[in-house]
Amino acid sequence: MPTPEERAGEAYAEAAAEAVQTSVMAFRLVMAIADAVRRQQQKKAGKEDELPDAEKAAAEASEEVKKFLPEDISTALLEGADWPQLAQQLMALKRAGVDLETMLPRVGEITVTVRDQVAANAERVAREGTEEWAKALRETLPAGPVREAILSSPAWPEMAKTMATLNERGVDVRAILASAHEEGVGVDQAVAKVLSAAEVPTTSRDATLSYGPLTTGLDIPKDLDLGDRERALRQLSIAPSENQRFARMVREAMPGAEREADLLVSARQWPLVAARMADMESKGQPVAEHLARLSKDTSWQEGPQSQVGRRLVQAANDALRKPVGASVGPGPKVNTAAARSTSPSVGPTKAAAKGAAPAEPGVAAHREAGPAPKSGKTR
Repeated sequence: MPTPEERAGEAYAEAAAEAVQTSVMAFRLVMAIADAVRRQQQKKAGKEDELPDAEKAAAEASEEVKKFLPEDISTALLEGADWPQLAQQLMALKRAGVDLETMLPRVGEITVTVRDQVAANAERVAREGTEEWAKALRETLPAGPVREAILSSPAWPEMAKTMATLNERGVDVRAILASAHEEGVGVDQAVAKVLSAAEVPTTSRDATLSYGPLTTGLDIPKDLDLGDRERALRQLSIAPSENQRFARMVREAMPGAEREADLLVSARQWPLVAARMADMESKGQPVAEHLARLSKDTSWQEGPQSQVGRRLVQAANDALRKPVGASVGPGPKVNTAAARSTSPSVGPTKAAAKGAAPAEPGVAAHREAGPAPKSGKTR
């Protein structure tokens, strides 16, 4: 059975082969048109020539094709079953006065353009497919090791493709994901026990420091690792294509301030801003309209230059959380206890948190309240 890496390699090879074969189809089309024009002109003059010998034409034309066309396209042409006929057309054009050294490079440009367009389209379809199902994971599964494992697996593109196929056939993929999550949690715990690492996971420093406005209403894992950008995005179920799109939205919202926009995108806490944008999109909220206020209220420019990125993170989060039309300036003082009690950061997952009572004032969301002590002593 092939490994996930081998399947991914096979998928890439198939896409590349399809792109080349499509470019060969374009070559055939151009040759058919050129041959039709040659025949028409010669027919009008009453001097239509017979096609040259196929074997001799194939030998002569192969040198011309290899000289002026990219290797992958020329190889596909020469290995095609209809190459003898194409070679006859080429040599008939040459015999009729067409300069192949001028024509073939131009035809080569056409085939390369077709090849690259097909490859780019295949990549776009794959990217959009994985982005759609990364969103489904974010909305269906709670943050944690199972969700991260799915997105970090080399088999993820193949998984997303399978999900899309099942969905097209009327299967409730989200129900499957929910059930698979329960199985995944069991596997994670069993493996951890065998590895003698079954301790209760501790809250990471990044998760602790992110309590408050940046994470209120978001599903944040206990072991959030903002020091590893790629992993942090996986933990938050942000697909690479989504991250690029969100970064582009920020740059478009800050015309003339591209450098500052890049500081926001490169900030350590950017994954949390991206997670907020993704959450808003899933709720149908106008993310771009919220971001546009960053160029209208530039209070984030005030202060030390070295802290612009940090201030932009706060300003962007403020702009995203407040209703369109509200000012982006400093808001009322944050009630830290209330923010922690409403933030699912490193606390109960979306599913588990439903119906749960808010944490007591001063108690972080991830600290589960124990039973009331029977004596007056505290634990």
